[in-house]
Amino acid sequence: MKLKRNIFVFAVTIAWLAVGSQVFGQSRASIDFNTAWFFRLDSVSDYRDSRVDYQDWRQLDLPHDWSIELPFDSLSAGSSGTGYLSGGVGWYKKSFTLSEEESSKRVYIEFGAIYENSEVWINNTYLGHRPNGYVPIVYDLTDHINKKGDPNIITVKVNNSKQPNSRFYAGSGIYRDVKLFFTSDVAIAYNGTFIITPVINERQAQIKTQLEIVNHSAHRQNGITVETQVYDPQGKIVSQGQIGKLRIDGEGNQFVEQNLTITHPLLWSPDTPHLYRAVTIIWEGKQELDRYTTVFGIRSFHFDAAQGFFLNGQPLKIRGVCLHSDLGALGMAFNRSAARRQLQMMKDMGVNGIRTSHNPVASEFLDLCDEMGFIVMNETFDVWKHPKNTFDYHLYWDEWYKRDFADHIKRDRNHPSLFIWCLGNEAQEQWHDPELGAAIPARLAAIVDSLDGTRPTTIANNEMSKDNPVLMSPAVDIVGYNYNHQKWASFPEDHPTGKFIVTEGTSALASRGQYDAVPVDSVRMWPLHWDIPFDGGNVDKSISAYDHVHTPWGSSHEESLRLLETYPHVSGMYVWTGFDYLGEPTPYTWPARSSYFGIVDLAGFPKDVYYLYQSAWSETPVLHILPHWNWQDGDTIDVVVYYNQADEVELFVNDVSKGRKAKEKDKLHVSWAVPYEAGSLTAVAYQDGLEVRRTTRQTTGEAVSLVIKSKRDTLNTALEELAFLEVVAVDADGNELPDFNEWINVEIQGGGTVVATDNGNPTDLTSFQSLTRKAYNGKLLIVVKGYIANGEVTVSAHSDGLKSGTRKLVVE
Repeated sequence: MKLKRNIFVFAVTIAWLAVGSQVFGQSRASIDFNTAWFFRLDSVSDYRDSRVDYQDWRQLDLPHDWSIELPFDSLSAGSSGTGYLSGGVGWYKKSFTLSEEESSKRVYIEFGAIYENSEVWINNTYLGHRPNGYVPIVYDLTDHINKKGDPNIITVKVNNSKQPNSRFYAGSGIYRDVKLFFTSDVAIAYNGTFIITPVINERQAQIKTQLEIVNHSAHRQNGITVETQVYDPQGKIVSQGQIGKLRIDGEGNQFVEQNLTITHPLLWSPDTPHLYRAVTIIWEGKQELDRYTTVFGIRSFHFDAAQGFFLNGQPLKIRGVCLHSDLGALGMAFNRSAARRQLQMMKDMGVNGIRTSHNPVASEFLDLCDEMGFIVMNETFDVWKHPKNTFDYHLYWDEWYKRDFADHIKRDRNHPSLFIWCLGNEAQEQWHDPELGAAIPARLAAIVDSLDGTRPTTIANNEMSKDNPVLMSPAVDIVGYNYNHQKWASFPEDHPTGKFIVTEGTSALASRGQYDAVPVDSVRMWPLHWDIPFDGGNVDKSISAYDHVHTPWGSSHEESLRLLETYPHVSGMYVWTGFDYLGEPTPYTWPARSSYFGIVDLAGFPKDVYYLYQSAWSETPVLHILPHWNWQDGDTIDVVVYYNQADEVELFVNDVSKGRKAKEKDKLHVSWAVPYEAGSLTAVAYQDGLEVRRTTRQTTGEAVSLVIKSKRDTLNTALEELAFLEVVAVDADGNELPDFNEWINVEIQGGGTVVATDNGNPTDLTSFQSLTRKAYNGKLLIVVKGYIANGEVTVSAHSDGLKSGTRKLVVE
């Protein structure tokens, strides 16, 4: 039914209160709808009928990714791109009843995302379908639910059988949160608020709230009042105002603007991610019809062609990473604590920016970016009209791109961490369709302008020719380069008025803890060319962790870092990638099933270059030696040290100095070629001639026991928290063995379960759900979830001939 549209704009008188508190009304309610679903993987039968007996199906909680549970298959249609994990057709069912109060309201179901080609029924009524596997999906259940306490059956079909449909692992299933929410007939529309801050200075910030109010009843609603209360990060009301005497036609809507002012605002930045809350209340007389909370931040920013990026009036280099949506061994099933772990590791490394490669992420992920302080480049499409894979999004582009993009923008536009809309990644239209290559950026930019208008747009280009219509599009605000680091310096000449950002850079390769006996400053390109099959490399399909292997389109980490800091017109760079991810095991194929690009491996263990970035990007004192010190007599070992906050470093082998060195002008490390001697390898950092820190690598003895380490001792069941336990082997002196690669068996007792295990080895084909797995270069990961509150979980790790390790966690 088409809604009638009117717009009212009011200036609001500001009311001040000394102390404010949020009143939790019952006009709007939301229910976690993740529990007690039933699932069946079946590409043959049809289970849409609500009378289907599903009690023998597998019962599970969402989010759920069934592909991550399947065996790795060299014949998988998605091949190496999707990590040799298959798709299929999955069915989900859930029964629920509503109370009289709940069924008297409007009832909606919200799926955070379903991959892909989903169809949904409620009580045999078809609600709709959505091909896109990354955008939120909402259906109105109001007219189709049983309102007398009778059960309702919701059925979801997920069809991910047509492969390949992605260049990287995308999972399968209802892999993000599901909620039921309830509103009155008169309410804020879904994602119907937009808060902007058109004027910001030290004294005040002007706040403009744009609201869409819908009236689903058949009757005109008179005397509607809209009240907005703004709360500061400490929970105090710092501004409020009302608009009264609104009329909203039956089955119509109103767009309303309110203008508020906050004095002495606390500005959002990566170092000070202050968040405000705007609580909008709709009244009819004294009856509260709706209460809607919008989280936002106050900050100003701009991009300059000569000087780069400015935040709150100050220059700031964007030092970012690209992240795929998968969470390693968890697959695509979103978990807030797993995402927080990733982001915290990046924050500790000195990262201040995240690029969401290459599709919409979970909204909860952006909540974390808001809270933790990241400059987000938010990306919607990896594919436009021209395909990259046979069954990818190009099949649905014409029918769906406007709605998918609009839904993405409206969901995310209040996030203060969001600074740039990335309209596409390495689109095929750069080469194959000049007409569409010019038209599509203009169409997408127009959608951004109509629904946001406060943030610039960019596109991730990897074709630098001026004949590329995508690169040269006047509709795009910031020119984005993927790689092409040789052309960063000449950008001002190539694009005299252009603003510039490196949307994707580096593409260096490494396996954690693996070191090849080749000169540390040598450079190897694997493969030699992007379209030539690679038949070289190491027999075990490992890649040296020295920073000297990269793709032909990329560069070493160190080279990219130097260039980023050299040119002020480079606003920033998003490194490919922060973490290894499932699929795209460049340069290898089977049995390699996950990438080598990450600064951190798939299990969440840092590779050595993590400390290179930390030394360059953070204030954390760094002194890191690589490699380990377990070698053979007669070997000559290249020793590399990353450091900061010091003038020079001295290297010792068994307390004998091998000399002091300072970084050369074009280097971000120091190195020595050292004859191996069993014992100790020590680096000492000096500042103004005085020792400021030291670190030692020790030759280890035989393994005698396992140790389980954890950064947390408690698990909160209500928050779906996960514990990430690290298993290491130690010798008689307690030294961790960096080359321990034996089988480990995991056991758990008490009110918890092992969700997954991993070791960071891209070639390990053991199921992520297995409780038995080899360590890889000294480490094993155990992911644990608690399910019985007020209990305890004991995790143990066993390996033949070694003393077992144990760790206890309290479940709250």
